[in-house]
Amino acid sequence: MPGRHQLKRQLRERVSRWTQPRDVILDILGRSKEHLSAKEIYDALYMDHPGIGLTTVYRTLELFHRLRVVQKVASPDGQGRYELRPGESKWHHHHLICLSCGKIIDYQDFAEEELQLVKKTEKVLSQKHNFMIFDHNIEFLGLCEKCRKAGAEA
Repeated sequence: MPGRHQLKRQLRERVSRWTQPRDVILDILGRSKEHLSAKEIYDALYMDHPGIGLTTVYRTLELFHRLRVVQKVASPDGQGRYELRPGESKWHHHHLICLSCGKIIDYQDFAEEELQLVKKTEKVLSQKHNFMIFDHNIEFLGLCEKCRKAGAEA
């Protein structure tokens, strides 16, 4: 993954204005090992930056998502959760999402085989539907070990 300074430089070249909220939100995402909701990001920045509102966080995350800087993962609670996108194919991963507790597990198992199949699928779909595909996201929905042991249902 490119360093945060390199990523910031690339973003500054792609957006008309680089603002403090964008800088702060990118830093929070870069430091986190978790998939964060907009509200969690807002909570993390509020003490030091009370002038940055929740609406700004949502707009910034949507901008970063459109620019393909962050990956948005749907969560069972209806909130999108965000993580910085991997910059290199070796960091390419997908997600297992628990429908009970919302836990998101990154996985890279079968990454090479999966990428080969996805690229083949993208090529066929692009040609068949005359559609330019930019990205894909694979999510498996189910129950984590803890929720299964607790007898949770999806």
